[in-house]
Amino acid sequence: MLSAKAKIPKKATQTGQMSSTASTNNASLPDSIKVAIIEDQRTIREGLAALIDGTDGFRCTGSYGTMEEALKKIDQKAEDAPDVALLDIGLPGMSGIEGIGLLRKLCPAMPVLMLTVYDDDDRIFKAICAGARGYLLKKTPPARLLESLREVVGGGAPMSPEIARRVLELFRQFHPPGHVDYQLTPHELRLLKLLVEGHNYKTAAKEVGASVNTVSFHMKSIYEKLEVHSKSEAVAKALRDHIVI
Repeated sequence: MLSAKAKIPKKATQTGQMSSTASTNNASLPDSIKVAIIEDQRTIREGLAALIDGTDGFRCTGSYGTMEEALKKIDQKAEDAPDVALLDIGLPGMSGIEGIGLLRKLCPAMPVLMLTVYDDDDRIFKAICAGARGYLLKKTPPARLLESLREVVGGGAPMSPEIARRVLELFRQFHPPGHVDYQLTPHELRLLKLLVEGHNYKTAAKEVGASVNTVSFHMKSIYEKLEVHSKSEAVAKALRDHIVI
């Protein structure tokens, strides 16, 4: 895990051996990859910023302790708008997973790369469904982290080996049917699509111009029709059965 005292590679063009995906897309990479860091632990946040600013071809444009702070300060139209967001999951207030959809809405072209200690199926699945482009564990070596930042900006989807294995196992569990009609109304389909995009009840209510209580009422109907008992189960079924596109 990185800290402010982490060993930083000498400022040079070397960031470890590049993967074939990353090197294939080098031509499309910016001269300097601008990175926004969203991490609540100050020591780790400062260590990441020092690593990024201390390596040629990278620049930290902002480091934030909460998702709320990041959403307020990241400006897509600014000259130093980030090319990628490096995002933790376990944040105070709004979680990283909850914030992915809002970050994507704020900066549609900016990929989100998760950097977290969590390797359980539930969080991996939720992060990817919400729109995360890659998923790394915090024990990732600095050189591999820098390589992954290049890769994700170049269009790749870097993952720690353990996470990639879990993702493959999750996909093997899916057996999508040809077509299933759950009799969802257009309004229910819209709410379900918002959940798949990473919204919670509060943000979904704002999107559709309704109260949280109204959204909760409709979600109970959705759960009954899908025969599920939680938001994560509803999202999983929506994706597995191609209920929303």
